[in-house]
This record gives sequence, C-alpha cells and structure tokens, in this order.
Amino acid sequence: MRARILIVDDDPDIVLALENRVTWMGHEPVTASDGKAALRIIQTEQPDLVLLDIQLPVFSGLEILQQIHDSIGKHAAPDAGGALIPPIVMLTAFGTIELAVKAMQLGAIDFITKPFTGDHITVVINKALDAIALRRQVGVLKQELDARYGGMVGTNAKFTAQLALAKQAAVSNVTVLILGETGTGKEVVARAIHGWSPRRDKPFVAVNCAAIPKDLLENELFGHEKGAFTGAVKREAGKIEIAEGGTVFLDEIGDMSLSLQSHLLRVLQDQTFYRVGGTQSVHTDVRFLAATNKDLKQAIHQGSFREDLFYRLAVISVTLPPLRDRIDDIPALAEYVLGRAGKFGLSKHCTLSEAAGRTLSQYRWPGNIRELENVLTRAYILTPGQTIEPEHLCLSDAAGAGLASGVGGSTPGQAEAMQHRPGDATGYHAMMEAYSRWVLEDALKKNDWNQTRAAEALGLQRTYFTKLLRQKQIPGRQPKPVPPSSSPDQSPQH
Repeated sequence: MRARILIVDDDPDIVLALENRVTWMGHEPVTASDGKAALRIIQTEQPDLVLLDIQLPVFSGLEILQQIHDSIGKHAAPDAGGALIPPIVMLTAFGTIELAVKAMQLGAIDFITKPFTGDHITVVINKALDAIALRRQVGVLKQELDARYGGMVGTNAKFTAQLALAKQAAVSNVTVLILGETGTGKEVVARAIHGWSPRRDKPFVAVNCAAIPKDLLENELFGHEKGAFTGAVKREAGKIEIAEGGTVFLDEIGDMSLSLQSHLLRVLQDQTFYRVGGTQSVHTDVRFLAATNKDLKQAIHQGSFREDLFYRLAVISVTLPPLRDRIDDIPALAEYVLGRAGKFGLSKHCTLSEAAGRTLSQYRWPGNIRELENVLTRAYILTPGQTIEPEHLCLSDAAGAGLASGVGGSTPGQAEAMQHRPGDATGYHAMMEAYSRWVLEDALKKNDWNQTRAAEALGLQRTYFTKLLRQKQIPGRQPKPVPPSSSPDQSPQH
C-alpha cells in the first residue's frame, strides 16, 4: 500500500533524511516542524502513519499524544479497520524507559532513539504499515461477517416475538437453546445474541457437532496435551479456550454423543474441563449457545440425549418458525438477499416481478431461508435482464405441492403413510416417516434415479440428500426387476 506518512521534527536535517527515506520506499511524505501544525494535520488529513519527535515547539510529542488520547470516543470516528487514530512512532534523542512507557500508555506503537539508520527506519515503517493493513483487513472481514449474519429481516409476529426473547436473554450469561428446522437461521440468531451481549468484543466460536466425527469432537472442543495421542506433538487449545471471554455456539447439539454430553455438562456446571490427555483442570469464562433441529425431548425419551444437559442448555429456549409460517416476510427477505447479491461480481440490480413474488409466496420452502437464498441467488445470476420472472426461480413442485395440500387432499405419500400407521400412540411419527420416504423415492423415480437432479428438485444439498437416503435405508439406485417365478404346475419345455 502507498501510505501518507507524517514526519514531525524541528530539525530540518532529520526531516529531510526521513522524507528521502519515505519517498524511496514509495510512500508520500507530509512534514510539520511544530506540535500545533502536527496536531492539525493529524486531526484533519488523517495520515496513515506518524513519525513524531518528542521535543517540539508549541506542543511536545507527549502533549500531542495526550490530546489525541483524550479525544478518542468524543470527536473521532472509527474507520473500516476500527482505528481511531493513526499509528504513531515516537522519535527522541533522550530515550529513557520511563519516557517510552509513558508514550506507549498514551497510544504510541513504537519508540526509536536518535541517531538511527535508514535501514532501522525502513523496518519500523514496514512493520507499522503491515499492522495497519492487517487491522483494515480484519475490519473488512468483520463487516462482511456482520452483513452475512446480521440480517435479522422480518416483521412476522411469531418471528419478532422469538427475537425479542433472544434479545432479552442476550444481556445475561445464561445458556440459550435455539430450536428450529434446518435453514431457519439459527446461527444468525446465535450471532445476534452474541452481538447484543456484553461479550460482543470477544470471540464468537461456532462448532458444528454433526459435521465433526464424535472421536474428534472432544479434541475440537477441549484441546489436547502433548503426547495425548499419536501426532500430538504439542499442546493445542480447543474451541472453548479460543473463545475465552466470548461465546461458544454448539450447532446441531442433538447429534453429540452421550459420552461427550457428560463432559459438556461439567463445563456448563462449573466452567472447568480437562484437555484430552490432561490431568489438570482448566478454568474458562465462556457463554454457551446451542441449536438443534431435533426434538430433544423425544431424544431424551429414546435415551440418546441427557435430560440434565437439556435443562442446563434450555434455560431460555428460542424457537424459530419455519419460512412457510413467515410467508409475509418473504418480500423483505427477498429484497435483502438480492441487495447482497452484488458480492458475486455482477453490477446489475434485480427486482422480482409480481408473478415471481406470488410464486415465492405459494411455495412451501422445505429448505426454509437457506433455500430461499439459494433460489434467489441462482435467479440473480441467471436472469438475463433486471426483472426476475417465475421461470427464473426454477422452483419444483415436488417438495411443495404435497405439503401444500394439507388435510384437504390426499397424496400417494399420505395414503402410504396411513397404511403404515402402527397405532394411535405413535401414528404421527410413523406417518411422517412413511411420507418422507415417499417424497425421497418419488424424487428419485421422477429424475431417473439421478441423485443430483433429485436433490435439486427437492431443494436439498446433494450431500444432505445422500445422508437422508442412508438414514432411511432407501437404495440410491434403481432396483433390478425381479424375474417372474415359474408356476408349480408348469414344467420347462425342452
């Protein structure tokens, strides 16, 4: 980066030497010979870096630092990288430890004593500019992350009621359990809770309990000691230690193994844990949020989830409604998604036609907001003009039509579900299981057993579709026809 570097010194020879060095490095030098002029330039021209002498006319370098320090939060606004003042390197011919400590306390990033060499100045400037670039990059990434996860869009009564509950819980340290179907925005709400909390300036660390094999999840959460297992050549911190002072978000908590649930329960109870292979307890200060799309009470009944852990997690429960119960929010959500679509490098501005808006509102959205985002992003990229029509949405009726029929009609899947109904006590779950099997098998048949096309027709990711097939023991390939058996009273003709 080409930086504007302010050089402040009352010695013309030092100013000239520094000016030549800064120019030689490819940067733009700006000079001042007294403290008053330097303070004015810092406040009005916002240089990228300041080389500031301590002994100056009018205001000393320390007095300038003090005035800038006092103005933070009153007259200055942070830039994209979160900086309030430019980095300042102090220059002095009378360096003492006390002076250096005082300068650092007031915000200086380095302290150089005269005389100095050109190579020394080069190293200091490059180090400072690298820190500036990193800080700005972090700021940009944070803005992108806030834009990605900060979109709490919608005025639906069910959604806003749950959001108000989440906001009320955010100011405390209690654990919050976020419930909802896949794609309803559970991680978005978790990040919002962290952003509303006093821990907002500390790390937010998300752990997907379903994506990490259970044998590795313990190490991911708690870290390990050197020699804990083959390949553990040094101590490694886990996600809980990394999030110290902040928030740990346990996504898909319902998929965590029972053995690991007992370890997590200890952390929730007394904020202590053991690293893998460790013998000394580690104390931590983190706030836990958890989310799942599973019925944890049913999992407790089935013995796959600990009841005591459930009550530790569900101090406050937030249940996010599916998108089919938030149809009135679809126009606002669509506008938000299309407004962010420019990140794909296209400069066009797309809007929905009235017919496309009706199509979105009539669809049942089995994939919820994640599916809506997928559909609109694809439409934005593939639409030749600036108006998205129904045909650009590429919505299939396979997932929505059956669910839309409700109690007023009966589909083949519903008829099959009724036939598989084992009894009144468990009828609902058996019917839903049979119907979900029919939906998956029907999509495979309609797409010539091509799993990729079947997944697209249902609005599902290919990997998730394959996972559902395995879970429900549905063959992924077309069954071979069974040859007709010979009649007992018929003998082979020779």
